Amino acid sequence: MTDPTDLTAAFKSCMRTLFSGVCIVTMDDGPERGGFTATSVTSLSAEPPALLVACNASSSSGQMVARTRRFAVNVLRDDQRDIADRFAGLGGHRGAARFQEGLWRQNSADSPPILSGALAWLDCEVEELLTRHSHHILIGRVTACHSHSGEPLLYGHGGYHRGVGL
Repeated sequence: MTDPTDLTAAFKSCMRTLFSGVCIVTMDDGPERGGFTATSVTSLSAEPPALLVACNASSSSGQMVARTRRFAVNVLRDDQRDIADRFAGLGGHRGAARFQEGLWRQNSADSPPILSGALAWLDCEVEELLTRHSHHILIGRVTACHSHSGEPLLYGHGGYHRGVGL
């Protein structure tokens, strides 16, 4: 039987080899805004347009999205590392302070914040929220989206990388 500590370390090592696009997931609850950096975003279906996002259930963002049932996914360009770090909590930025970098807007009056200049954005309603272990798995029905040309910001092997030539 494998020691759970060894299995956790081995699992983390394996997952570091999986490169993922870097996204900022945002939500809005009236005057309160929240968001986090995510690499656990994936397409679920094209018809209807839907995606999956994982977030820490005990985090302020996880609690907010459970209340509001809305979120936006902002796919970052390769020159938006500072925003990725800011929403990952580096530098001690929390809550609304994370939104002090970048230009933010809303797609509609009740939509979550959208990052102007992101490679793509997707406005979503929570269709289903599942809680497993320490995380919520959000199934988001895409209500609006838009993409731009550019290179994606990727994360793997413990650091950021440029998605050149994709």
